[in-house]
Amino acid sequence: MQRHSEIVARVRDVGTVSVSELSSALDVSPSTIRRDLQQLDRAGVLTRVHGGAAVTTGDPDRLHPFDDVARAHAEAKARVAVAAAARVRDGEVVALDIGTTTARLARELRGRAITVVTNSLAVLDALRDDESVELILLGGMLRRSYHSLVGVLTEDAVHQIGVDRAFIGTSGIASGGQVMDSTLVEVTVKRAFIAAAREVVVVADGHKIPGSGTLRVCRVDQVDVLVTSAGADPLILDECRDRGVEVEVA
Repeated sequence: MQRHSEIVARVRDVGTVSVSELSSALDVSPSTIRRDLQQLDRAGVLTRVHGGAAVTTGDPDRLHPFDDVARAHAEAKARVAVAAAARVRDGEVVALDIGTTTARLARELRGRAITVVTNSLAVLDALRDDESVELILLGGMLRRSYHSLVGVLTEDAVHQIGVDRAFIGTSGIASGGQVMDSTLVEVTVKRAFIAAAREVVVVADGHKIPGSGTLRVCRVDQVDVLVTSAGADPLILDECRDRGVEVEVA
């Protein structure tokens, strides 16, 4: 079942997810999510905990959930990546946040005469052999589970640069105009990218609006452009527009 695969991918990505987050992200009732979690717990795929689910202790796939997340809504992410890449001009300095959508965006930027600044090892893999792109990899602590570098060293490095456009990923955009995420060490780096950029572009397929997330990255009025896909909550998109955000539905 596709919904079960998405639940497992989200739990493996962040470690613990609440019933309410999953219900909102997957647009089904909390009772449906609880039944799903009971089935997945019995199958040994994840562990049911009070109010949600957690990764099963010793789960080997917990170390490498990136590919699982990348497969979810792959077509929508591809459309977002193509639309986002069309905004980049030759000669620009572009920051690419971590995430599966920004990794797809990196592939769309191959062959361009630009500079890419990133803390994503997936972006590095996409561009390492492309001599057209000047690639700057930020240092930091390796987060193996999500192919990224994070921490104080990464944040300090971002503070030394200025970029034309920063492409930021998110786990969800909540009603009320909040860009959210689920991992503390990633939130601080995202905020540093936002502060360094002349234009901030959030890339989020429609399933992430509203999506999930327990930590606020920024307000949407700190975002210049939102590139998304079909399936996004129209009321939240209207909220973004009302706050001055240019919304593109790819």
